[in-house]
Amino acid sequence: MIAVLKLGRTYAGLSSNRGDFEHWIMAGLGVGTDSVTIVDVANGDALPLYSRLAGAILTGSHAMVTDRLPWCETLARWIPGAVERHIPILGICFGHQLLARAMGGLVDDNPRGREFGTIEVTLNGNARRDRLLGHLGNPIRVHCCHDQSVVKLPTGANRLATSTKDANQAFSVGRCAWGVQFHPEFDAEITSAYIGHHRTDLAREGQDPDHLMAHCTDTSYGPLILRRFAGIVKDRDWDQWQ
Repeated sequence: MIAVLKLGRTYAGLSSNRGDFEHWIMAGLGVGTDSVTIVDVANGDALPLYSRLAGAILTGSHAMVTDRLPWCETLARWIPGAVERHIPILGICFGHQLLARAMGGLVDDNPRGREFGTIEVTLNGNARRDRLLGHLGNPIRVHCCHDQSVVKLPTGANRLATSTKDANQAFSVGRCAWGVQFHPEFDAEITSAYIGHHRTDLAREGQDPDHLMAHCTDTSYGPLILRRFAGIVKDRDWDQWQ
């Protein structure tokens, strides 16, 4: 069973038409609802027992990791135990940042400003043989929307990808835990909606929201990465990893 740890909700206007983070993730994974359990961590659901997990996905959130909300701190204490047990983990955006901080990294406001839109992410040498990101082509085009970033990776983590505004777009830590700052579950419509919600802040930074929205394009890389993660969970050799 893959646990989607729901760490926040999207905008009401968007969810009424398109669903929420967990629905987009499940669609990208390409698995049935009987293979996924939703754990609404931000709304007080208890964290799953490690022994009942085949894998876990940490969703995005409108919260900030640096706010250190109580539920966020509880999850940060839970994450190292999952990593140590070699449970496959995928952290997305906020989840990527929380994974990094829980393992000893540092999260703060992105020193290069907000990063929104369909962007190019460059994979480095570490990613070539990576089970999640290897052999995807280079660069890849993905969807992004974030104010904060992982400004320092955990000790022993492997940087896998960068972008013009973020040195740590993707990393791995332990045997099978990954963080991606971008949103593999987003499509062009969702990304454009997020740009619209942050129009004023983006314009204040000198960015052009209309230009960013006009250049939002659908890409196959996000769903491919999610399907790969589902495959990693499915093919996991329990005797080897536990």
